[in-house]
Amino acid sequence: MRFPGVIFTLFFATALTVCAQNSPATQPTKRSWFGRILHPFSSTELPKYNDRKLRGLTLELELSPQPLRLSETRQLGVRLTLTNLSKRPITLVFPTEQRIEIYLLGSTERVLTKWSDNHAFEEKLATVIVNPQERIEYNETISTRELTPNTVFIAEVFFPRYPDLQIRKKFLTAP
Repeated sequence: MRFPGVIFTLFFATALTVCAQNSPATQPTKRSWFGRILHPFSSTELPKYNDRKLRGLTLELELSPQPLRLSETRQLGVRLTLTNLSKRPITLVFPTEQRIEIYLLGSTERVLTKWSDNHAFEEKLATVIVNPQERIEYNETISTRELTPNTVFIAEVFFPRYPDLQIRKKFLTAP
């Protein structure tokens, strides 16, 4: 009689673990022993930065619209999400109002467009504290006038004050 109860308990625990892993709001930094047994080869390692104060921060980059049709659009939407997956708050200090920099690079790694060329920033010291499990989104647009159709380009976003925090994404322009 114990065998069906054990199977039911294992099935129920497995279903709860799978549901918890699939929800985007609950992404734990440490996995339980049961999760490690069920998924031994999946990893949740955080990026290792040279600056130890930045450990625990992750970056996500989204570009829109995709595919980029140059005949229909003059601006490329860039959304950068900075997430703190560590268990402690992380402090970022900025000497100016500029937080991020966006480059559009050609396939030869040559800079075609800089986002900061069209913006003015004041020398104003600012501190940003990113609490555990908190996200900060930066939504900006950059001009596509230097791009050509049917070519692969690279969008690079980074924090000028923190060169370790950078992310790149390739995209293709449509005719």
